[in-house]
Parts: sequence; structure tokens; C-alpha cells
Amino acid sequence: MAKIEEKIGQMVEPVIEKNGMELVDVEFVKEGQEWFLRIFIDKEDGITLDDCELISRAVSDILDREDPISQSYHLEVSSPGIERPLKKTKDFLRFINNTIEIKTFSPIAGKKKHRGKLIKADEDNIALLVGQEEIVFPRDMISKANLVWED
Repeated sequence: MAKIEEKIGQMVEPVIEKNGMELVDVEFVKEGQEWFLRIFIDKEDGITLDDCELISRAVSDILDREDPISQSYHLEVSSPGIERPLKKTKDFLRFINNTIEIKTFSPIAGKKKHRGKLIKADEDNIALLVGQEEIVFPRDMISKANLVWED
């Protein structure tokens, strides 16, 4: 069975895309005694509060109808922020030549955390320029990747 985040992502992505936005991430987490379903959306010129409201209403209707989560939870729809996660190949391709940070499951080039300029991306590998060295990361070794905000 797919993780609940994947299942919900598949349910809500069509309505998000229909409204000219992209689904960046879905989180279902417990904080204290409360459960939170967080849906992160984005679009080229940024997300507004009105965008979040629109998607929140549309997603709420889908979740009420499909009822994929048995316990009570709070729904939050927001922008992924400046240091947005990179998950899909299209995310990596969109941010070529930007600084990103990659965390790996096991060490690559002696470290689990790398920061550098994203220079290549495909379905199988991500390449960063770290200093003067190009380091290639197999996608299945990446535990987390995100943009790095630079002033």
C-alpha cells in the first residue's frame, strides 16, 4: 500500500494542476497530540493567500468525499518557502544553476551532506558542482534535497 502522503498527492494533484499550480509536497505528521496534513503548492510567480484558500477548499472537498484518513487532523495549504524541497526530476531541472543542498542515506565523497551548484539532473542522477569538483548522486541515495537561499 502506498504511503498516505502518496495516496493523497495522487488524489489532489489534478485539482491543483487544473488551477495552474503544482503540488510540491505532502506531509502527514503528528505534533504533540494533533495530526497535520500539509500540502505545499507553488507556481512560477509565487503563491498568494487566495491561492492557498482556493486549493484548501478544493482539497477539503476531495478529502471529505474520499475520506483517506481515519483520525482527525488539521489541513494546511501553503507555499514550500524559499528553501523548497526538490523531489521530482522536473523540480531539479527547473532549478539547474541554483545552489542546493543534498542529504544522502550513506556517505558519498566522505560526507552525507553536500551543498553546491546544481549542474545536471535526470531520472537516475543529480550532479552538483562543489567547489571545482563535480559530484554525481544516484537519486536512490538522496534522502532529502532542497534549494538554498542565498542573499
